[in-house]
Amino acid sequence: MDEMTNEAKLNMDKSIEAYKTALNTLRTGRANAAILDGVNVDYYGSKIPLNQISAVSVFEAKQLVVKPYDKNDLKAIVAAINAANIGLVPVNDGQVVRLNIPPLTEERRKEIVKQAKKFTEECKVSVRNIRREYLSLLKDDDQYSEDFIKRIEKEIQDVTDQSIKKIDSIMSEKEKEIMLI
Repeated sequence: MDEMTNEAKLNMDKSIEAYKTALNTLRTGRANAAILDGVNVDYYGSKIPLNQISAVSVFEAKQLVVKPYDKNDLKAIVAAINAANIGLVPVNDGQVVRLNIPPLTEERRKEIVKQAKKFTEECKVSVRNIRREYLSLLKDDDQYSEDFIKRIEKEIQDVTDQSIKKIDSIMSEKEKEIMLI
């Protein structure tokens, strides 16, 4: 593979990793600490990610436990989780914050799948934009021969097709996970 194709593949892989991160923030039927990745706590006047001031662990399949490094931060953590609007009710027991993950209704599961499909489409668009960007760079440069341009276009298209298949595979797995009761 050519250097340009490798660079395009690397950028597409980065888009896929960002997509996986976005999917991890979606609730499924099981407890997942990644649900709290987007929660920022007001910590002495600045916003700090929750996982930097506390340990987040899965206690049972249906419960998350947030244990702050400093017990004085419990109220701020509870307020941040409530403000994040992730659909979980924090319970402060004086030592840790417990988050019970309620079972999802069929309707809510379908809404989450729709949200996941939205993330999927955004990732596919991102991959296609990377393809378009590299193809335009290739065509704008006069130093390449016509045969070379056609070969690289085919390689970039192949990498794009592989990336799209990978995205569809990831979405299929996530949809099964979400719809699993």
